[in-house]
Amino acid sequence: MPIDSVGAQSVRSNLRIDGERLWASLMEMAEIGPGLAGGNNRQTLTDEDAEGRRLFQKWCEAAGCSMGLDAMGTMFARREGTDPDALPVYVGSHLDTQPTGGKYDGVLGVLAGLEIVRQLNDINVSTRHPIVVTNWTNEEGTRFAPAMVASGVFANMHTLDWAYDRVDADGKRLGDELARIGFKGEEVVGARKMHAFFELHIEQGPILEREECEIGVVTHGQGLKWLEVRLTGKESHTGSTPMPMRVNAGLGMARMTELVNDIALSHAPYAVGAIGHCDVYPNSRNIIPGRVVFTVDFRHPEKSVIADMESRFRQGAQQIIEAIGLGMEIEEVGGFDPVTFDETCVTAVRSAADRLGYTHRDIVSGAGHDACWINRVAPTAMVMCPCIDGLSHNEAEEITPAWATAGANVLFHAVVETARIVDS
Repeated sequence: MPIDSVGAQSVRSNLRIDGERLWASLMEMAEIGPGLAGGNNRQTLTDEDAEGRRLFQKWCEAAGCSMGLDAMGTMFARREGTDPDALPVYVGSHLDTQPTGGKYDGVLGVLAGLEIVRQLNDINVSTRHPIVVTNWTNEEGTRFAPAMVASGVFANMHTLDWAYDRVDADGKRLGDELARIGFKGEEVVGARKMHAFFELHIEQGPILEREECEIGVVTHGQGLKWLEVRLTGKESHTGSTPMPMRVNAGLGMARMTELVNDIALSHAPYAVGAIGHCDVYPNSRNIIPGRVVFTVDFRHPEKSVIADMESRFRQGAQQIIEAIGLGMEIEEVGGFDPVTFDETCVTAVRSAADRLGYTHRDIVSGAGHDACWINRVAPTAMVMCPCIDGLSHNEAEEITPAWATAGANVLFHAVVETARIVDS
């Protein structure tokens, strides 16, 4: 019988994950690829990533799941449903980390998905739809840019060959490294059809903790635009070149840094913008920089605002280089449109938080996630839990066991409600 039957309803109201088991799994996974300051360095397709994948597979198989693997190395652990024709409900995130990453970014979403399967096994409950716990490859994009590559291929945003040809700082190809660690599957990427997809993630921002909310109901994901700017000036001695005769590429970057900040502030409160990566040449203490290469990152939940920020930056940058006498090239190197998550899935998350008595608020995701790509091909929603001081992409990233449990419980209810419990 479906979930709206009396018997299934009573089971649903009592569903909880085992928070202690979830936390123990998080801590055990964190032992693989430890960082230098208490976090993790488990970058994608490294030996450490392979070790983490093997542990995840071992846990999934112990929970009775079958493991699928596609050509991008994405892992799909399937718990069967009672209806062989029902499309699966997918849940998950990623196990790879930043070079100086935390223990929870991505990992919480994967292991909370596994905990759903474990708990359903413990209470001997079946669902009509299969449930598939997913570990997406190369979400972080640190070793192989851009981020969310595997989910991007799944959603037809990138081709498989293009993804395989991404190279790291040592010139190693993504496709070659995938094969080297033994996780290059044969399944066609994107061939799977989904009933829905849910992702639990730490907020990576300060809003939930500041407002003492246990749950973020993610309604939208910010769009982003990445620009690479190359400024060309003239190298000369810092001590003997008169100020009026300098063609300082570093000065151009400094003024553009302030420009980016001002543009983002003009679209408060949701717009953000910053100059992140930069290379200064020749990077000598007594040579005026003759060349600078840097990236600009603009984000907002409305596409028109992102377009305005980019346009204003290009106009302002042109004025800056003309005043200094610099050459300039600007190239778009990444981006995606804002995301509106599926109303039915979002409602399932919000209703779960209400039913469980957790404080919650609607929130816009400021970071990109695999869910942002999957939303293009399947109904999708996200759950967020707080993180201390909003800190992420840092080894000091931290959450509490209570926050992890609350997020996983909401995820549990949303996923199981969508997968539809059946009476035994």
